[in-house]
Amino acid sequence: MFAFYKAFCYFCNPIDNTYKIVHKMKKKKICLVLFVFICGMCLIAFKNDKHHFEVSKNLNVFNSIFKELDLFYVDTIQPGEVIRAGIDAMLEKIDPYTTYYSEDELDELRQMTTGKYAGIGSIIRLYKARNRAVIFEPYENTPAANAGLKVGDIILSIDGKDIEGMTIDKVSNMLRGDAGTTFVLRVERDSLPMEFNITRENIQMPAVPYFGMLADGQTGYIYLESFTDKCSRDVRRAVIQLKEEGATRLILDLRGNGGGLLNEAVEIVNLFVPKGLEIVSTKGKLRQACHVYNTSKEPLDTQLPLAVLVNSSSASAAEIVAGSLQDLDRAVIIGVRTFGKGLVQVPRDLPYNGQLKVTTSKYYIPSGRCIQAIDYQHRDETGKAERIADSLTNVFYTAAGREVRDGGGIRPDIEVKSEKQGTILFYLANDDVLLDFGNKYMKKHPIVAEPGKLEITDSVYADFKQMVLDSGFSYDRQSKEALKKLKEVAEFEGYLKEASAEFDALEKKLDHNLANDLDRYKEEIKPLIAVEIIKRTHYQRGTIIQQIDSDNDIKEAVSLLGDSLRYRTILSPIAKK
Repeated sequence: MFAFYKAFCYFCNPIDNTYKIVHKMKKKKICLVLFVFICGMCLIAFKNDKHHFEVSKNLNVFNSIFKELDLFYVDTIQPGEVIRAGIDAMLEKIDPYTTYYSEDELDELRQMTTGKYAGIGSIIRLYKARNRAVIFEPYENTPAANAGLKVGDIILSIDGKDIEGMTIDKVSNMLRGDAGTTFVLRVERDSLPMEFNITRENIQMPAVPYFGMLADGQTGYIYLESFTDKCSRDVRRAVIQLKEEGATRLILDLRGNGGGLLNEAVEIVNLFVPKGLEIVSTKGKLRQACHVYNTSKEPLDTQLPLAVLVNSSSASAAEIVAGSLQDLDRAVIIGVRTFGKGLVQVPRDLPYNGQLKVTTSKYYIPSGRCIQAIDYQHRDETGKAERIADSLTNVFYTAAGREVRDGGGIRPDIEVKSEKQGTILFYLANDDVLLDFGNKYMKKHPIVAEPGKLEITDSVYADFKQMVLDSGFSYDRQSKEALKKLKEVAEFEGYLKEASAEFDALEKKLDHNLANDLDRYKEEIKPLIAVEIIKRTHYQRGTIIQQIDSDNDIKEAVSLLGDSLRYRTILSPIAKK
């Protein structure tokens, strides 16, 4: 290397004894800089060549293995299934957001970004007692609702094909198709078969399924379910209408919102902050993955008091909106810490009309922080990616100087801890018995109260409780599972015999008693029943309204927005001691 350097210097320096010594020294410094630069470029080229060689080698190996399998394996392999399994396994090593979509699966990707698909417009679910799909929630003004399909209709066949035992995904694909195509749907209702001729239509899932004024007459409420194409337009219309109806403060609900289009998130923030502000920037390996997104329009209202509701399912674009409004001190964030997805995906075209949704960059909100919570580059010995520890996160500052942190999602300004609910609620919400009770209730009460006014009386709950007990409903209790594992550990360590009496006493206290649990969680179960009933007559919009009055996050937001001093204090910088 030194010999190369000497030769390089000789090449760079002209042979001229008339130069002064100082000029020779300057020449040598220039040569040294050029030498280091060229060596660096050589190293980069070497690394790139090595990387390209590894890529080429491994693709060649993969291709050879598949050819050998196809030629010599004892049974005929299915190329599509085998290759897809390999693709999925490869992508699992990257992150859960980088996904391959074959030509047949592109409708799923389009629905994620546009909220549109062609079908009947209903959620279906497995009806366990019959091992069949059941109509779980038809959407308002869709072919399913207009044809007369109801919650609880058990699907028997589609165009004459029996669907018993089929997966929900397969049944869903059969219900979808080209807009304008008609098929015969055979269902069972109240033990009687029924047939419907249904014409598929283009379904536009509403990004804002509900907005309206709350009971205080001053607070507007907007529920934004997803960041699909043009959702900012829907939010804009909602804000304008609510202000016309007298709203002097606003709640934007992003709970359960898994994100979507980044540009729509910027447009929504722009409704509440001035033109020309940087909202988010993206940084990736390639130049085309690096962008800065600024507000480009005049806002609707920069002074309207604003609260944003979030939870652990608020992710991606929802976190951009919540985090940007927090960094700009424009809104108070209420709820629990968000999911922590600071990665950006873009679709890339593939051969045979496939697409790869691939992570190309990380995004950074106005304070400069990235809220990505999980480090997929570094995994433990089992291959599991872990969350970034709070102790390893860094402090950033909002426009007003308030402290915020990166890595780990958006931490709310006001945390509203969810009340701990029994395991029984989860199992009831996913069991046939709740759906069956809804059908039973509708037979006795064909006229249902307006959303928000339906009350589940003690007598109605008593009927529900008896139906659950008679149905054979059962569920796993986490406490008993934990006790079982503890006993196994105690036995392994030799303590079980000495502590057997204590274990027996604890096991009796944790003994499964369904009737007692139904009484214990009565007030938590009643809202589940109410929503199950309301959705049959008032659809998704009705279920949202029904839950507002009992929603602790909304109660906290209304209280905060009604206290202007407290609101301003939260958004002001904390004085340093």
